[in-house]
Amino acid sequence: MAHDHCSHTHTHRSSRDQAPAPGIRLDNLTVAYRRHPAVHHLSGNFAPGSLTAIVGPNGAGKSTLLKAIMGALRPATGRIEIAGINRRDIAYLPQISEVDRTFPITVLDLVAMGLWRRCGAFRRIGRDQLHRVNDAITTVGLSGLAERPISTLSGGQFQRALFARMLLQDARLLLLDEPFTALDMKTTTDLIDVVKHWHGENRTIIAVLHDIDLVREHFPQALLLARSEVAWGKTEDVLTGTNLLTARRMCEGFDDNAPFCDHQAA
Repeated sequence: MAHDHCSHTHTHRSSRDQAPAPGIRLDNLTVAYRRHPAVHHLSGNFAPGSLTAIVGPNGAGKSTLLKAIMGALRPATGRIEIAGINRRDIAYLPQISEVDRTFPITVLDLVAMGLWRRCGAFRRIGRDQLHRVNDAITTVGLSGLAERPISTLSGGQFQRALFARMLLQDARLLLLDEPFTALDMKTTTDLIDVVKHWHGENRTIIAVLHDIDLVREHFPQALLLARSEVAWGKTEDVLTGTNLLTARRMCEGFDDNAPFCDHQAA
């Protein structure tokens, strides 16, 4: 691997010298996905530096909301306001099922993609950057696997590699779509530790999750979504039995063939 240095050599920022964490405001947001309204009239705030889980039944609009915040989907109505950052300061972890794991690259190649926004897609990484890539691989528990093709990794190993790539992106807003689905307990625990480390660095983190017990234990804020907001705030106030039942009933009763609603919420 060549050692000509990236012109924007980046050193890791501590929480003390980072810019302030971004806040996100949703104003009467409606998002349609594949021509069906998936998120309805949602208003509220993700506070700067907050750690929030988005939970809800299947079909509740959770992943759609995340993609809208990322900028991959345009609002049908309403607005998403992200204060103080540009799109390059957003890192997105897709569902593992959405990633092509047959692409012929190594773990090191995949993780090094996290440097692209600073070094450019076609610059070879230098010694300093290579050291950072290997540090990230070690941090997520993949030591010794840098040269392994990603097609040979287990699901848990591949998710660790995607987390290592996010470590190098060093973004201030982190969006995670079902980051712990189908992972063993050891991998989940290790990756939650990475998320907590990010949170301690005053980054704003939003994760779509299914495991209610995991959310209760590790995520201080929660948004319970059933296409519309059921509850949003402190996790212990949001994830009550009554609210979870309401969310399930709302999703079960939703008509996918209903006409598109474009009126303003009351």
